[in-house]
Amino acid sequence: MENMVLHRANTRGNANHGWLNSNHTFSFANYHNPERMNFGVLRVLNDDHVEAGMGFGTHPHNNMEIISIPLEGDLEHKDSMGNLGVIKQGDVQVMSAGTGVQHSEYNRNKDKAVKFLQIWLFPKKKGVTPRYDQMSFPKTDRHNKLQQVLSPTPDDEGIWIHQDAWFHLGDFDRGFATSYDIKKSGNGAYAFVLKGSIKINGQELNSRDGLGIWNTNTLKIESTTDAELLLMDVPMEIA
Repeated sequence: MENMVLHRANTRGNANHGWLNSNHTFSFANYHNPERMNFGVLRVLNDDHVEAGMGFGTHPHNNMEIISIPLEGDLEHKDSMGNLGVIKQGDVQVMSAGTGVQHSEYNRNKDKAVKFLQIWLFPKKKGVTPRYDQMSFPKTDRHNKLQQVLSPTPDDEGIWIHQDAWFHLGDFDRGFATSYDIKKSGNGAYAFVLKGSIKINGQELNSRDGLGIWNTNTLKIESTTDAELLLMDVPMEIA
């Protein structure tokens, strides 16, 4: 029997540090809600707004797959593996923390904020060698379709990570309808609306609402306005 969990945008945890305004779908830092710890292997979904010239100083991670998706502006990344780069709207960045890595993230723009999603997944294997990757995905390739940006293998579309997860981005016109089949038995799907209103399996969602669905094989997706969507197909069992 299909199961759903709905997270409305206004029920998220919030941390406003002035330079950073972050909304947390799941428990993070000082926001702790025992009923919102994760959705399967999806551990963190932070909706971050970083003011001009500000950012996160060097800090460590381990045994986590970290995905950053810029929505507006440019974000500079620097890490202990020697990577230095800038990600911008249309890019997806992945960092497999594995045995341990340190990194920093800064908004190098002096005149505008950066908005990006920071997403953490538990890996399917611990102690892997840390790695970094980023890739650019043309927005035109997601017009009225789901564009795959993340997968479990280098042979598939998008960037690969150490988890049986698939991420898709969609940019839909009002009235567009499609379906999505869960990629792997035992996976569920977490939908996060970036803009507009979308109906998924009959549930109406608005901007920044999240919906988790499991024990189902197919999602029915309909945009009730012009809308943008992030769809995350993830294992429900943590290894």
